[in-house]
Amino acid sequence: MWGFLKRPVVVTADINLHLVALTGMGLLSRLWQLTYPRAVVFDEVYYGQYISFYMKRIFFLDDSGPPFGHMVLALGGYLGGFDGNFLWNRIGAEYSSNVPVWSLRLLPALAGALSVPMAYQIVLELHFSHCAAVGAALLMLIENALITQSRLMLLESVLIFFNLLAVLSYLKFFNCQKQSPFSLSWWFWLTLTGVACSCAVGIKYMGVFTYMLMLVVAAVHAWHLIGDQTLSNVRVFCHLLARAVALLVIPAVLYLLFFYVHLILLFRSGPHDQIMSSAFQASLEGGLARITQGQPLEVAFGSQVTLRSVFGKPVPCWLHSHQNTYPMIYENGRGSSHQQQVTCYPFKDVNNWWIVKDPRRHQLVVSSPLRPVRHGDMVQLVHGMTARSLNTHDVAAPMSPHSQEVSCYIDYNISMPAQNLWRLEIVNRRSDTEVWKTILSEVRFVHVNTSSVLKLSGAHLPDWGFRQLEIVGEKLSRGYHESTVWNVEEHRYGTSQEQREREWELNSPVQVDASRNLSFMARFSELQWRMLVLRSDDSEHKYSSSPLEWVTLDTNIAYWLHPRTSAQIHLLGNIVIWVSGSLALAIYMLLFLWYLLRRRRNVHDLPQDAWLRWVLVGALCAGGWAVNYLPFFLMEKTLFLYHYLPALTFQILLLPVVLQHISDHLCRSQLQRSVFSALVVAWYSSACHVSNTLRPLTYGDKSLSPEELKALRWKDSWDILIRKH
Repeated sequence: MWGFLKRPVVVTADINLHLVALTGMGLLSRLWQLTYPRAVVFDEVYYGQYISFYMKRIFFLDDSGPPFGHMVLALGGYLGGFDGNFLWNRIGAEYSSNVPVWSLRLLPALAGALSVPMAYQIVLELHFSHCAAVGAALLMLIENALITQSRLMLLESVLIFFNLLAVLSYLKFFNCQKQSPFSLSWWFWLTLTGVACSCAVGIKYMGVFTYMLMLVVAAVHAWHLIGDQTLSNVRVFCHLLARAVALLVIPAVLYLLFFYVHLILLFRSGPHDQIMSSAFQASLEGGLARITQGQPLEVAFGSQVTLRSVFGKPVPCWLHSHQNTYPMIYENGRGSSHQQQVTCYPFKDVNNWWIVKDPRRHQLVVSSPLRPVRHGDMVQLVHGMTARSLNTHDVAAPMSPHSQEVSCYIDYNISMPAQNLWRLEIVNRRSDTEVWKTILSEVRFVHVNTSSVLKLSGAHLPDWGFRQLEIVGEKLSRGYHESTVWNVEEHRYGTSQEQREREWELNSPVQVDASRNLSFMARFSELQWRMLVLRSDDSEHKYSSSPLEWVTLDTNIAYWLHPRTSAQIHLLGNIVIWVSGSLALAIYMLLFLWYLLRRRRNVHDLPQDAWLRWVLVGALCAGGWAVNYLPFFLMEKTLFLYHYLPALTFQILLLPVVLQHISDHLCRSQLQRSVFSALVVAWYSSACHVSNTLRPLTYGDKSLSPEELKALRWKDSWDILIRKH
């Protein structure tokens, strides 16, 4: 029984020393002097403020992508004990002692370092030689732009890591499919593919391009699987179901999970609340929640309300009026009603309060029993501070002459009767008898006399209107549009019939005694929609560039400049690798078309297994470059050189594969192979030399004169050489 004690326990393991060495070199290149410079570098000023929001649990909205990438960076701050107290106001600002710079930059650096051995494994899984795999890893290792981007608190290296992880996981799954389908490793790699794709999408919306590529490749392989006559119908169904769960269901669940954690962490009100709906704002701790938590739910006749535009563009604002009137004659000679102005005001103000009045009664207070307002009811909106009724008529609006002017009615004896009846329409109602609810109901006001709809035009009024936003009556409104939709944000039941007492009441705070929360799905839907439609400032940037400039490396970005010396960091790629990658892509496409045409003529230059491997390389590597590069030609946003880095990594994977293919299939003799190998070695040496030459700009640890800087930028040095000759 105890015989096993008489013999030693021996554990054997296969260790790929090349993989270990590549991983070590990747870690060394990315982690060496990671805290230098101890200052804000380029977009660290952008991401740093969001990390501070996470540390302080303050809600924010960023249209650049889902929250997973921000949470990865925030995790680094959390592990380093960052308290969020740093003012991210300018590039080059010195970090204070409470900012854990090493920890904040650690996770992007680890992602960049691990991309090196991952490139090695991807080429091996494509069944190319160990030499080609090492070549791909070395190119990832020495590429200056990838080193620079991964050593800073930025997201591109993390996105590249998950892109490569998705490709590697799928290739391992695909190879397991041939040997042991439905094994533990088969399930693991298939599931990890879906997880990696979801993480890529969760970091930046750019990740969806790689995700779609993986879905297309998986769909093609599944289509071939359906045609496999050796598999039973049940077996085929199980294969398809497994792929659907791993590549569709799991990514969707994870994507929701990212937002769930994001919203759980950010429960406090912050500076980005204004873009969200009143209901969303009321679900956050502090801010609007302090005002709205004790409000009545049902709007009744006599209620005092503020009406917020759901549109929120160009800025969030509330229906507003004041004692000033429209000018008798506008600058273009058109006349107005000269009645009290009605605008949309982007700040909290006592003049935002309105009273919901029953047209059949004179009282402006809530009666007992309560009479709630329902969908389809006729109402009058009486301005609380001036007691004037909201009105519209067949007079052209000041800034939008095709629409009607909206005013608060004043009888100036100019034969213009009051037209102040409005029909309430609850847009998001579930029944035609639904009650108008605070915050939750989205409503439209349809003018009874003219059938026009109360609308925020978005135009700014001139100085006589205090630059506030124009409100109009839109006659041609068809269907739903947010500019015609309003919701009650602040609400109380009016108790005073006298004007003086009512003015005092409107200036008093609302009592707080309860809370009302949105469901997660409601908050997720709104946040996701805002992220998709919100447009950031797309003004031209000093270092912005076009996609055509990326391929030829005809641009760079100055990331950081030492305030006292001339040491600096530039995002500048290795020109040998970039040009060679583009050339390898062109060679691949030409060879692919050549082989395809010859196969059509029944001439098979490649064996079937080599041809299938060649096609798979094109789908993953050339396809990965295409889906991560070509969409930028359709984007109307400010673009930078770092947007090209995910596409570049796929070119780097393709480059040694093309070199091996040329050596194996196009070099006919041993002499040709020897000469070609020597050229490849010389080419690798030149790439290493350029990488080492650009090292001062990659790490920023050496002072440079203007002449030295120009010599390092290949385009400037080339221009100087031309001028000399």
